[in-house]
Amino acid sequence: MPSGQQARAQASAITPGNQSSDTEPAPTDRVLALFGGHRLSPAQRRIAQYMVDHLTEAAFLSITDLAERVGVSQPSVTRFATSLGFSGFPALREALQPIALSSVAGTPDTREEIRRNELQAAVDAEIENLESLRRVVADPHHVLDLGRELARSTPLTILGLRISVSLAEYFAYAARRIHPDVRLVTRGGSVAYDALLQSREAGGTWVLAFAMPRHANETLAAMRAARRAGLRVALITDLTLGPLVDEADVTLTAPTGSRLVFDSYAAPGVLSAAVLQAMADADPERTQVRLEGYEQAADQHNFFLED
Repeated sequence: MPSGQQARAQASAITPGNQSSDTEPAPTDRVLALFGGHRLSPAQRRIAQYMVDHLTEAAFLSITDLAERVGVSQPSVTRFATSLGFSGFPALREALQPIALSSVAGTPDTREEIRRNELQAAVDAEIENLESLRRVVADPHHVLDLGRELARSTPLTILGLRISVSLAEYFAYAARRIHPDVRLVTRGGSVAYDALLQSREAGGTWVLAFAMPRHANETLAAMRAARRAGLRVALITDLTLGPLVDEADVTLTAPTGSRLVFDSYAAPGVLSAAVLQAMADADPERTQVRLEGYEQAADQHNFFLED
């Protein structure tokens, strides 16, 4: 009989079935649609990212307040609005306000409740993050396609620096159970460059990078080094715009929780598990053989407590 992990790998196979009939795009998607097809400068990408991350606030700020919070000049905000085809910032703000209001429609004012219980508010924010991820994977083809590509890359390199190390380590630990050669890079600089070059020379084709806030310049440098070495780069991040996304061949986005003193990663964790599942689906026979091998080794060495 298959082990519990093997059974889950089989039963959880990601198959594109009947998709949800929901056609109303999410508020974030509607905001991103305003930015789509426009070349934005670095300062303009910062403004756009702030609007995506703080929609309900940004839609009602003055141009002075918005410029101050993003760290740009007021003319930069005006140029950003006109580059999108609006007559100025007031016109852009007018377009954003109904989107912002729709994102909180039907939701009671919870400020007093938040003051009473910050922990519940943090959990509620993570639930919203998971709902956002749920909309992203409503069409699973992007995850399935990436899983197939990563499964074919031997070796497969996983990159995670600074705060992103924990997600990279989790992914690499699990991926080694279904993939014959997984290499983990958690240090930047020349160490990362050497590891990426060795991976390419050994026949690898992909590196999967994790980039959570605050986003390290070292991660961007490592991604660029990977591409110079001839590797393709997949990125799991919370960003929808910016140089990290520009440098990646494939980007999967999952928001992070930011209500506590340190960020939390419920949505990126689930997204990582979904990519692992897609890798397992890509070669079910290899997955079965490798999982059986791990289960036998675990039984021989008594790795796990008996139920």
